[in-house]
Amino acid sequence: MSLVKFKHRTSPLRSLMASDFFNNNDDFFKDNFLNKKMDEPALNIKETDEDFQVELAAPGYSKKDFDVNIDNGYLNISAKKSNTTEEKEDDYTCKEFSYDSFERSLLLPDSIEDEKVKASYKDGILKFNLAKKEALKKHTPKVIEVS
Repeated sequence: MSLVKFKHRTSPLRSLMASDFFNNNDDFFKDNFLNKKMDEPALNIKETDEDFQVELAAPGYSKKDFDVNIDNGYLNISAKKSNTTEEKEDDYTCKEFSYDSFERSLLLPDSIEDEKVKASYKDGILKFNLAKKEALKKHTPKVIEVS
């Protein structure tokens, strides 16, 4: 067996993701997925004519574990939970604990109505409904009949 020096090759996809297209794109939510921490929950974002729908995967939490706010144009989401178990027998005691937490911030576009943001949590998915401002919603044009 011999050792071979590892040559770091950059894949074309990684080169594209690191390019200015992704870093300077004026896209909604400006979430830099190249620097995403491994402990951040995954997101799904869907845009409709009326709103943006965001789903965040956070299984194992309860509603009271979340702290959500909007500050300076950012939707800030954090959660903390801890668990302690203790097992006692005649000649030993075993105590275990765990602690999980995450933080995630999303830059919101100016088209969001902060007062109309709604959140719900069910089956491990934290869902947000981010309503668009009325002036920016897509409207169907009114047809005017010429007489």
